[in-house]
Amino acid sequence: MRHVLRSTVSLLDRGDLDEALALCSRDLTANTFVAARLHAGGLQSRAAGELWGYYDGGELRSLCWAGANLVPVEATPDAIEAFAARARRQGRHCSSLVGPSETVLDLWSRLEPFWGPARDVRGDQPLMALDGPPLVAPDPAVRRGRPEELPLIVPACVAMFTEEVGYSPVAADGGALYRAQVTGLVSAGRSFVRMDAGPDGPEVTFKAELGSVTPASVQVQGVWVAPASRGRGLAAPGMAAVVNQVRAGVAPLVTLYVNGYNARAVRAYERVGFTRAGTFATVLF
Repeated sequence: MRHVLRSTVSLLDRGDLDEALALCSRDLTANTFVAARLHAGGLQSRAAGELWGYYDGGELRSLCWAGANLVPVEATPDAIEAFAARARRQGRHCSSLVGPSETVLDLWSRLEPFWGPARDVRGDQPLMALDGPPLVAPDPAVRRGRPEELPLIVPACVAMFTEEVGYSPVAADGGALYRAQVTGLVSAGRSFVRMDAGPDGPEVTFKAELGSVTPASVQVQGVWVAPASRGRGLAAPGMAAVVNQVRAGVAPLVTLYVNGYNARAVRAYERVGFTRAGTFATVLF
């Protein structure tokens, strides 16, 4: 533990890893994203992001990951104000602000006058979790994606991202960075797909990725059913297959968050056995 005698924000390093992970473990469902960055070596270099620690009376009370996303962890009211002050000084370098809704919206209220209007504020995103077997039969056709299938998987990921976020992830650089990210997920065994015959050959009809992975929990992202295949009942069995494969060899707890207005997706996750564990919010820039 650092010897800090007053309330302050410090930039954490490798020596703080165990203490930071212990704080994340208070609520793994909500804190899987940051815990995964720490497990992946996020404190060894600041290239991927920084971890801010808020200390009160010498004890680490709260965290905030500051990278491509700004993500608070176990943030107390005083910590929110301290993180906002640091973020204001540094300026906006992130593309989104994500985390527990009450915390994120409070943090955003302190940043908006300085960072300008957001492109979108999604304040009601059910945070869901499943730590047991799925309630529906898994789709036997859902499996891990293969590197040779990247020409099919990448366009599906681009289509999902564009539909979900509202702009194409390949617009800035022609897709090099995004393709590298998808390639990394496939190579790491964190991409799951169902392939079906289409008019021009095989095509992705269902997909999902493990966006964040720790030994105890994963956070699923990018769940998508191809528009032409919607209404066929692929989502729930597909997610059940992902859950089974994750629990068999990755981690026991499967989490995700979804836009509250996407009632169809929420119902599909509930059929699989996911239950609501909280509410997230996302501020998109």
